[in-house]
Amino acid sequence: DLYRKVFVFRKDPSDAYVLLKAQAEQPLQNFTVCLRSYTDLTRPYSLFSYATKAQDNEILLFKPKPGEYRLYVGGKFVTFRTPEGRWDWEHVCASWESATGLTEFWFNGKPWPRKGLQKGYTVSAEAVVLLGQEQDAYGGGFDPYNSFTGELADVYMWDVGLSPDKMRAAYQSLRLPPAVLAWKSLSYEMKGDVVVKARLRE
Repeated sequence: DLYRKVFVFRKDPSDAYVLLKAQAEQPLQNFTVCLRSYTDLTRPYSLFSYATKAQDNEILLFKPKPGEYRLYVGGKFVTFRTPEGRWDWEHVCASWESATGLTEFWFNGKPWPRKGLQKGYTVSAEAVVLLGQEQDAYGGGFDPYNSFTGELADVYMWDVGLSPDKMRAAYQSLRLPPAVLAWKSLSYEMKGDVVVKARLRE
């Protein structure tokens, strides 16, 4: 249980990452990924990387530059532009549904305009899930200049699209439905220079 704790990625650039053990039983037609990050990086970095043997960017939450997030599904991506500037924790939730190909992006508890991506696609279940690096190969192929430096917390993944109420609940750290990956019962392995510490501020 990592309640009120964070992963601190200390070096820049870095080869460190956190390997997450996900419980996805079958291929995904829907998903939601939420996490909270705190960094002063201005270069590109990866937050959440879900790679399969067939597709390294099966699900990827990536920040190419300040004020911009990319959500990849099956190697294709959409871009969401966000306000930038108050060095503060940023909470993001991204969801996708195969039936409509719609992606939802929530930034600090508010929804952004929805965009279309990979309608009819199926996300494979056999994946390596990492925080802090982008996989260019299954479980590896890292570019240190896409690595994350800073603090990460409140990482969740669901095999459904969350309702607006639940998206807001994730932002407020309230009670949430059972998840494939849950911060309060996370199975993980830390690799390289990353440590678990208490959160300094809310």
